[in-house]
Amino acid sequence: MYRRFVPISLLLAAAIALPGTTTTTKAEEAYTLRIASLAPAGSSWMKVLNAWNTTLQEKTNGKLKLRFYPGGSQGDERDFVRKMRVGQLDGGVVTMTGMSMLVPAMNVLVLPGFLDTYEELDRVRERMADKFEGMFEQEGFKLVGWGDAGKTRLFSVQPIKSPSDIKSMRPWVWKDDPIFIEFYHVIGASAVRLGVPEVYPALQTRMVDVISSSALTAVALQWYTRVGYMTAHNSAIIAGGTMMRKDKFDELPPELQEAFQSTADRAHELLNKTIRQDDQKAYEVVVKKGIVPVEAGDAKPEWDAADKKVRDNLTGRMFSKSLVEAVAEAAKP
Repeated sequence: MYRRFVPISLLLAAAIALPGTTTTTKAEEAYTLRIASLAPAGSSWMKVLNAWNTTLQEKTNGKLKLRFYPGGSQGDERDFVRKMRVGQLDGGVVTMTGMSMLVPAMNVLVLPGFLDTYEELDRVRERMADKFEGMFEQEGFKLVGWGDAGKTRLFSVQPIKSPSDIKSMRPWVWKDDPIFIEFYHVIGASAVRLGVPEVYPALQTRMVDVISSSALTAVALQWYTRVGYMTAHNSAIIAGGTMMRKDKFDELPPELQEAFQSTADRAHELLNKTIRQDDQKAYEVVVKKGIVPVEAGDAKPEWDAADKKVRDNLTGRMFSKSLVEAVAEAAKP
């Protein structure tokens, strides 16, 4: 799957330009879907996404291809969503931050201390698939597939055992992440709101000294080189997925829709498997590099209380109580 792909679209373009060529029919027309991601080029995410593109082109004889814009070249996730809405992008590979800009209630999946294992998250996404897909369709978007970015931990310059330890620090919060904005408000910490591309420079200058991240993301973006500690426990899974304008999908001929979705299903299955393995490997790597995991120990009740307060504060404001209860029920074995 990781072999280079033949630029068939260039050959088609050249053929169309030749004198005497005939106008293509709708079924013969070549399509390119423009999809943005924050994942760096060469990362685990992009390796799988590029393999998906190669497979899709092979399956459709070059009639459908994906043009990925990695590394935040199209801006932050807020920019992805804006550009999708106005037609400058057709899709985005985003975290829940981006997904929740389309459907705010989706933040229920990343509440701290709520779904903190892959097994729970998988059960919820499988059992509530129709409901979630319908919520996005109402906003004009198609949920192409689910993806993860590892387990959420706090990485810091100084050890963090309890939430109260963060009060004297300068935690980064993604300016579009309402969950961590609420979490830091609950524990009384003054968070510094920045976009993802601004985090590394802020760590260099000590504008921030606490970041929420998975081990894999911290390695991919080199954030781990500026910290010395991380929480041993994770509060959630960094959930996300690939979103696409529904009208762009609907305009594809049926055979291309089928090829797109079938290859997407396989790609996202592989993506989740790969990312979960790589996040564990990244955790082991950063430990070997000297980052110290800090156990919560007797401070666990303090974490639990803060997590519950965040959930209570957002219930009724961002998502309904019935949705929280439905997710909790779906998470059960």
